[in-house]
Amino acid sequence: MAEVRAHIAEATKSLGDRLEAELLLVHVLDKPRSWLIAHADDELDEAAGSAYAALVQRRHDGEPVAYITGRRGFWTLELDVTPATLIPRPETELLVELALARMTAMSRVVDLGTGSGAIALAIARECPTASIVATDASVDALAVAERNAVRHGIRNVRFTHGDWLAPLAGEHFDLIVSNPPYIEADDPHLGQGDLRFEPASALASGADGLVDIRRIVAQARDHLAPGGWLLMEHGWNQGAAVREVLAAAGYREVFTEQDLEQRDRISGGVWGGE
Repeated sequence: MAEVRAHIAEATKSLGDRLEAELLLVHVLDKPRSWLIAHADDELDEAAGSAYAALVQRRHDGEPVAYITGRRGFWTLELDVTPATLIPRPETELLVELALARMTAMSRVVDLGTGSGAIALAIARECPTASIVATDASVDALAVAERNAVRHGIRNVRFTHGDWLAPLAGEHFDLIVSNPPYIEADDPHLGQGDLRFEPASALASGADGLVDIRRIVAQARDHLAPGGWLLMEHGWNQGAAVREVLAAAGYREVFTEQDLEQRDRISGGVWGGE
């Protein structure tokens, strides 16, 4: 048997990432990361060592840590994730921030393509009196999102199965948010890294990556209350194109916000009103 620190060192050498090595080990041991510091000299029993080695090999082969552990942190939430959902990413938290800045306590909000529920649940956690709807075309993804809502005791989100706004005929909202597919269908990155394991339908969107964004922009006009906002995440090189789509569709106050790496990340506009 080897000590905890030795197992971590060997895994870090294999993966090139100490954080990932630690996350996999605490998953095997069902312990917090802080446990590793206090127990660095403890020896792992053979069963735990073998289980850890198997997970390290899976990560070495390319499988995302979030899918191996079944968990990913987003905003203030620890979320269940599966291969049916995208892995929530830190840059998407900007969408939550921009949404919250445009909301009131009683806002009506819809999150399109909710996946694990990350965006909808983060907004709902911060605004427990707001009314949130989360849609997804994937029944399996919705099951994950609903499980996350139950796990965190979030009760002000309604989950609806369907393609974008299709299941919400006649309903109107103060805010529509989405992290839709926006990668070009022939982008080589789809065959690299974590993207190889994530659902293709949640990643790629036509030759220019904007097919779903155009659909959302068009559909949202029939579902936004006067003065309501549409906010969407997109690729770092798509800000100008998304602003053009929004402006051509009649949205006002069109803007793009950059993420912490100074890359275009979120664009939006307001519909109707003055």
